[in-house]
Amino acid sequence: MSVTFITSILLIIWINMAQLQQGGPDEKEKTTALKDFLSRIDLDELMKKDEPPLEFPDTLEEFEYAFNEKGQLRHTKTGEPFVFNYREDLHRWNQKSYEALGEVDATDSEPKSFIFMSEDAMTNPDKLMVLIHGSGVVRAGQWARRLIINDDLDSGTQIPYIKRATEEGYGVIVLNPNENYIEVEKTKVQVQPSSDSSDEPAEKRERKDKIQKETKKRRDFYEKYRNPQKEKETVQLYIRDNGSPEEHAIYVWDHFISQSAAENVFFVAHSYGGLAFVELMIQREAEVKNKVTAVALTDSVHNVWHQEAGKAIREWMRENCCNWVSSSEPLDTSVESMLPDCPRVSAGTERHELTSWQSFASVFKFFGEAVEAKHSSVKPAPTRRSNRLRYEEF
Repeated sequence: MSVTFITSILLIIWINMAQLQQGGPDEKEKTTALKDFLSRIDLDELMKKDEPPLEFPDTLEEFEYAFNEKGQLRHTKTGEPFVFNYREDLHRWNQKSYEALGEVDATDSEPKSFIFMSEDAMTNPDKLMVLIHGSGVVRAGQWARRLIINDDLDSGTQIPYIKRATEEGYGVIVLNPNENYIEVEKTKVQVQPSSDSSDEPAEKRERKDKIQKETKKRRDFYEKYRNPQKEKETVQLYIRDNGSPEEHAIYVWDHFISQSAAENVFFVAHSYGGLAFVELMIQREAEVKNKVTAVALTDSVHNVWHQEAGKAIREWMRENCCNWVSSSEPLDTSVESMLPDCPRVSAGTERHELTSWQSFASVFKFFGEAVEAKHSSVKPAPTRRSNRLRYEEF
């Protein structure tokens, strides 16, 4: 049943109502009854009647998609990019299909999380790079699912960072801050027979059981008719010590990063990942200052006032952090800020999700200069700071 067909039916009904309202008392009673009928119509439910089952493939191959040699997602038969509106007039189904495509690697298991590490992440004595993505549907190793599906892997994933980091002698740890819980289907409570049922005559018990079975059968049939695409009820089981991006960052710091052998630790944190880093620093200030050499933020949404970062933290961030923000200005041009923390410079793009990719080369240059500056009195200068603000403490 298409939207147009449903609309036509309702239009006819409303025309009939208009005609009835012009009549006498009998017609008005019919109008009232018709209004009552219309009030019970759930358009969303009607539209689900002919909606295809919400059952989708588990792999890219089954979706008939693959990444080509340029890292672009393309249909294996047509060679075309991903199409969101695969079925017209079925936005809900299209959205579910899109979400399923983005979750092809997801698994339902016991409540636990994971991170990715290079083989030398814990043993590299020199450099360690830590990557943190933003909030939302992205998972470990991704910057933006939209870019992965519509553009390519280079801009949408952390793969270029990982490759270059390993080439330049960094160990790498990829955080997974959005994997905070798993969803499991709610188990139905089994209805136990009443304690006094055994005292009832056998004939009465059989009749009652028969009535209950028939009632359940009718209810199940009605429920299937009313909402054939009803999604299963689920409950969220949060992962211990990883119930939020902030908790995840602290957990990985305590159990991995702080235990690593690297003399110089570097963070690249995008969007909400920047907020998670600031929270980590607030909770582990002395440790972070002692081990972290430089931090590259990309369009970070942190706020030192709301997060109540102290003066010492803000001063450290001014000297050791740089935030590449979405801006129409050329790459690395200084951008003014009202917050007294790390300098803000242009990422060379106005698209939030592209800031990590567009600032890629600048970030590595910033880290390289930070290592050199650590052994001298010269601080790294990765940006054009002729317009850099002078922050004052209040």
